[in-house]
Amino acid sequence: MIISEFKKIVLAALCITIASHAFSQNKDIQGKEWDKMHQSKKQALQDFNEAKFGMFIHWGAYSMPAGIWNGEKIKGLGEWVMYHARIPREEYKKMCSRFNPVKFNAEEWVKAAKMAGMKYIVAMPKHHDGFAMYDSGVTDYDIMDMTSFGRDPMAELYQACKKYGIKFSIYYSHATDWMDGGDAGVSDYLATHPEEAKKSQTNHWVKWPANLWDPAPVSFTEYLEKKSKPQMRELLAKFPGMQEIWYDVPKNMTREQSFEFYKLVYDIQPSCLINSRVGNDFGDFWVPGDNKIPESGEAKDLYWETPGTLNNTWGYKSYDVDWKSTEELIFWITEITSKGGNYLLNVGPTGEGVFPQESLQQLKEIGDWMSVNGESVYGTKKWEINHEGPTSLSVKSTEDRAKNGFTKEFSPEDFWFSAKDNVLYVTALKWPESKKVLVKSLAVVPGAGPLKIQSVKMLGSTQKVSWEMTPDGLQVSLPEGKPNPNGFVLKVTFKK
Repeated sequence: MIISEFKKIVLAALCITIASHAFSQNKDIQGKEWDKMHQSKKQALQDFNEAKFGMFIHWGAYSMPAGIWNGEKIKGLGEWVMYHARIPREEYKKMCSRFNPVKFNAEEWVKAAKMAGMKYIVAMPKHHDGFAMYDSGVTDYDIMDMTSFGRDPMAELYQACKKYGIKFSIYYSHATDWMDGGDAGVSDYLATHPEEAKKSQTNHWVKWPANLWDPAPVSFTEYLEKKSKPQMRELLAKFPGMQEIWYDVPKNMTREQSFEFYKLVYDIQPSCLINSRVGNDFGDFWVPGDNKIPESGEAKDLYWETPGTLNNTWGYKSYDVDWKSTEELIFWITEITSKGGNYLLNVGPTGEGVFPQESLQQLKEIGDWMSVNGESVYGTKKWEINHEGPTSLSVKSTEDRAKNGFTKEFSPEDFWFSAKDNVLYVTALKWPESKKVLVKSLAVVPGAGPLKIQSVKMLGSTQKVSWEMTPDGLQVSLPEGKPNPNGFVLKVTFKK
């Protein structure tokens, strides 16, 4: 009996060792295969990073209730109304069938992006509610089959982007689908993570963001194989030449599943970039978080993109009127640029298919600034430091921004830096009353000799800029004219 039990223990241990070794080998093979595919995208990553500024568009049937369900204002993000209001699937379908965005005009959307100085658009064929905003052959749960609208807005947007020279990309919720996605992989995950299963009784985040109030009677694997992957394949075939795929919420996905979604894109569009939210470290570029700017050094040498909102939600919410000021939005662009990242700024169109007037005004004012100072953004890299000055500001999330607002007052001593070839751009968000500024980061270092500055100019101005090098830094006397009321950018050119 003792010998028999001992043999069983040894055999079990041996099986575990073999299985663990096989998994490690498989993991290593996947990692090497991913790395080979990722390395082939160097030019695509460089082009992506040089574009710097894009438009995110959260738009779907959820835009119609605008954050209100059965007369009640639903807390949470506008595009999450199905989840937060616990709307049954059939009831939500009926709502979707009434979706008729008669005022949608793809060219007007693209023109608004160009007005703001944006170089690419990430549109949304499917969010977590599972409703396809294009003509899908995989399901009838789409805008063409379920509504009287009779048009494919994603196809129209793709064509408009081609017409006006804007790169087209898509967001696709691959792991979460409240209509057809079963339980979003929760049961599969808990079956292999018993310690988490215990927590799930008291911690609702363990089962977030699954539809557990009215789940589709399918397994997570069935959803992935019969809807998610087939829709991704048809989207990749339908829209060739995309810049990036924006996956989202891979919370319960296995390493194998994430790798399959990465490879699926590569096999059809090998130059198309994939964000880190494909899951399990298989992305081409990092997403720090929603409305989150990484701290200095946190991104290291990664390519990255921060998605940001114009107010505090993504999908349209009629009563969210906490619109970000022009000053705040320019800060986001400047701070992200100075750290080497991309800024993906979201617009949430209404249920009729139009951009809110407040959003259009914001885009115009950003565009006014970019038309003068865009040279300091596009195609630039981060410098030795990103910022000098007394103002310190950290934004960690959408919730953080909504709770704390934006109350910082920038000073004329605050400067942000970006670089390109032998040029350093020095961005200020506030004009000094004295019309004189001192850039301390360009101080003469004792024993190192003077900096070989060839010229100092102000972007958008033809007036002469007086400057001199001092032991304390670069002293600049600004011209009288203001190219834009929201600060200025100095272009410092060094001798080669």
